[in-house]
Amino acid sequence: MRVIVVKDYAELSRNAARMVAGQIYLKPDCVLGLATGSTPLGMYWELTQDYRDSGLNFAEVTTFNLDEYLGLAPDDPQSYHYYMQQNLFAKVNIKPEHTHIPTGQPQDIATACREYDAAIKAAGGIDLQVLGIGKNGHIGFNEPDLKFEATTHMVKLDEETIAANARFFKSAAEVPRFALSMGIKNIMYARKIVLLASGEEKAEAIYRTVYGKITPVTPASILQLHQDVTVIVEEGAAGLLLEGRAQS
Repeated sequence: MRVIVVKDYAELSRNAARMVAGQIYLKPDCVLGLATGSTPLGMYWELTQDYRDSGLNFAEVTTFNLDEYLGLAPDDPQSYHYYMQQNLFAKVNIKPEHTHIPTGQPQDIATACREYDAAIKAAGGIDLQVLGIGKNGHIGFNEPDLKFEATTHMVKLDEETIAANARFFKSAAEVPRFALSMGIKNIMYARKIVLLASGEEKAEAIYRTVYGKITPVTPASILQLHQDVTVIVEEGAAGLLLEGRAQS
């Protein structure tokens, strides 16, 4: 696991975008695993600028998003379908048929999960997976649990996650209580992973991810077992890491 500590969110976003752009330049038909939430927004903005100014070509890229709220239609402003359209897909030349996001309105949840896993496999697996991290250490919507969920599955969101995501809704009561999420196996099968974290409230989760016991209580800790993980953190989120370095 390689840890890169940067000065601020802007530098985090530039570093993350360079990694994604580099993957596309090296393999134009690559498969990207994408995250949502506030942390990747700067990265997506940087990528759209690279497309506009430098000709970064998304025409052959395939994407799979980590998760989606259950119950939200694709055109709901709070859905991750809508988020991805607004922040990346509609601003670059990616083909709509190459973009994949778990459905928020499945006819059958188990079937939808199996089909999503099959689509990832059919695409050849994920070359580079982008992750954020929750204050409780979740990646995707894999919440703290007694076991690691392997593949795409339905998740009951923790109250802490609901509270954290309430800022995107009119109230916490409007935040969906369930979601579909890639599982830990899906994530760990990616050839490369980049984890992004910003803000002092993420410091404990980052410390436990990098140095803590590997446990489903901190889902991101499983990344210690992956052969190619880069963690990009700004100084606030790296606070406990930097304290440990100073003490040593």
